[in-house]
Amino acid sequence: MPLTKRIIPCLDVKDGKVVKGTAFVNLRDMGDPVALAARYAAQGADELLFLDITATIQERKIFLSLIKSVARQVNIPFTVGGGISSEADAYNLLSAGADKISVNSAAVKEPALVSKLAKRFGSQCVVLAADAGMQADGNWQVYVNGGRKNTGISVLCWIEQAVQMGAGEILLTSINNDGGRKGFALSLLQEVTARVQVPVIASGGAGSLQHFADVFEQTGADAALAAGIFHEESITIPQVKQYLYKQKIPVRL
Repeated sequence: MPLTKRIIPCLDVKDGKVVKGTAFVNLRDMGDPVALAARYAAQGADELLFLDITATIQERKIFLSLIKSVARQVNIPFTVGGGISSEADAYNLLSAGADKISVNSAAVKEPALVSKLAKRFGSQCVVLAADAGMQADGNWQVYVNGGRKNTGISVLCWIEQAVQMGAGEILLTSINNDGGRKGFALSLLQEVTARVQVPVIASGGAGSLQHFADVFEQTGADAALAAGIFHEESITIPQVKQYLYKQKIPVRL
């Protein structure tokens, strides 16, 4: 039996509230993270992702009390990211109830952080979040600080390096597609999933049931992430799973 494909809702959190924007800007309030987490766990989400999107920019740590509150509501794997720059940060979050930690800007700044975290907590705990922006020449480069700063680093090279250093999973977000609801960045996902042997979560652009089928049928992605459509309930997690099941895509119903 093939491995089931995962559907993951994402809570982008700013000032204690879930927000959603387009291409990482024009953020709108979408509600309470604890209530949304409980709803998604009840609806059959395979995992939950919590990203404190301003922790890095504000040079602060994630609010542990909020992580504890969310963790109490969910019985599914729970990944947390935002402002993690040391083993101590990761330890505190895992102790508060996170199952995995997601690193982005700090890992680009200090790639050895990926190795340190993998060595201490295990690769299965370390998710590398890569925010990818397409350039005029069609190449994709890594952005940090919540999509505000282009590093000039090739996304493909960076992801390969991070996997070699111990990242056990990749969260790949296309900034160009984010919030646009016109579908995932399929060509980028095809390239990345062909190059690495670890699970890849597709993020950015989900707007229809067909988009979920496309990402699993046309790329090697192991999971698809969405935020706005789930928060607004224009599409629900059970609807996505039923649709994929009918398309003969293996999912956990």
